[in-house]
Amino acid sequence: MALIKKYDDQQNLWQLDLSGEIDIYNAEDLKQDLHALIDEHKGDVIIDCKGLQYIDSTGLGVLVSALKVVKDYNGYVKLTSLKSHIAKIFNLTGLTKIMEIEEYKDEA
Repeated sequence: MALIKKYDDQQNLWQLDLSGEIDIYNAEDLKQDLHALIDEHKGDVIIDCKGLQYIDSTGLGVLVSALKVVKDYNGYVKLTSLKSHIAKIFNLTGLTKIMEIEEYKDEA
């Protein structure tokens, strides 16, 4: 799992690129990273998932946890560029109803 982060002062926005796999073995690291970023700047969060290959339930829990923290100060979390097999997980779990998710994209 890799997380590339960039904060935009003008828009009060975290732009994150998430790649690799998020599972029980690294989900806690991601949670700590996300919460530290949010504590540093209480901005909105856009997570580009085009490099994300796999996510399990612990990874989903981390994203929901980050969403709860961001919503506490009326911010938002938006996921972009989900591959169809990952988007299916968000649909099946109902997370598309609580998270903003941009159009799903697969590699050509």
